[in-house]
Amino acid sequence: MNIFLTGSTGFLGGKLIQNLMKDTDHHVYLLVRNLGKARQLVESFSEENQKRIHILEGDITSPNCGITEETFNQLKGKIDCFYHSAALVKFDVELSDELFEINYTGTLNTLELAKELAVKKFFYISTAYTVGKKSHGVEELYPLDAEYHNPYEASKVKSEHLVFSYGNQMDVSIFRPAIIVGDSKTGEADSEFTLYGFMRALDIFKRRMMRKSDANKDEKYRVIANQEGTSNFVPVDYVADILSLAVTKAEPHTIYNITNPNPPTNYEIMKMFKEALQFEQLDLINSQGDYELSEEEKQLNGMVDIFSVYLAGNVSFRDENTQRLIEGTGVKHLNLPPQTVQMIINAYFTH
Repeated sequence: MNIFLTGSTGFLGGKLIQNLMKDTDHHVYLLVRNLGKARQLVESFSEENQKRIHILEGDITSPNCGITEETFNQLKGKIDCFYHSAALVKFDVELSDELFEINYTGTLNTLELAKELAVKKFFYISTAYTVGKKSHGVEELYPLDAEYHNPYEASKVKSEHLVFSYGNQMDVSIFRPAIIVGDSKTGEADSEFTLYGFMRALDIFKRRMMRKSDANKDEKYRVIANQEGTSNFVPVDYVADILSLAVTKAEPHTIYNITNPNPPTNYEIMKMFKEALQFEQLDLINSQGDYELSEEEKQLNGMVDIFSVYLAGNVSFRDENTQRLIEGTGVKHLNLPPQTVQMIINAYFTH
């Protein structure tokens, strides 16, 4: 098959390309803005596989995604599947216009390009957190007028509705990963993923406190969170495995939650962070209480404030569609034991 991908130069993209090319004769076409990064990715493959990877310079925020007329004519009628995963993953309210420009208008441009290229199947990579402020995630579209935590979530919800509106033009399916973390076997990760921004902030804070000459070695530094709330981590290899099954197994007009059926609690995760950072003074207090924070604790909570809505929540997800998708394949339903989560966290700080 000929497979078109956006957002392919990220860590997930690299894993997905590996899967798509393993034991197949597929050719993949990568739409990229950064040619240097794309070439670096291609060079990580064997010389034989490099012949089946084709780089196309473009930008999803431009009409026809910025590809040349010559490239368009070469690809028309020849693309079997189109993966659209390029997105801006930031939660800041002041970035609302940019988020909708990239995540919504960018999706519109990819859908139009796919339609004009006569693509047969379109796979949209969204996020499990289109669930917004609900406590139960389902494999259905959520209402546009529901409550959402930030413009990122809202932009992805609107994009999901847009994708399904093209269902009479091509087969469309939506995949919703939760919080993507490192590889379940090696811990290898892309530090741009959301979790790693949180861990980076904790690491920076620890270093600041350790540098203070008057620091009290027994003083606790508390992060406000829902202790019983869960952090829904999914390893990057599990996400890539499920996405690669889409080529032959995805059902049209279907949504797939790529989530963890037994996620660790925030309390358990904080214990793992403490161990990985060797920062015993780190603590977690329940968001339901009323606390007087020290100046240092205010600084710490300010550094992770952008993640606070996720630390305060407790969402469970249905994933029956995904379980049906992996049935009869080599992909097992996710089982992520605590020791694997600890290994993934340790690997980030080690590297």
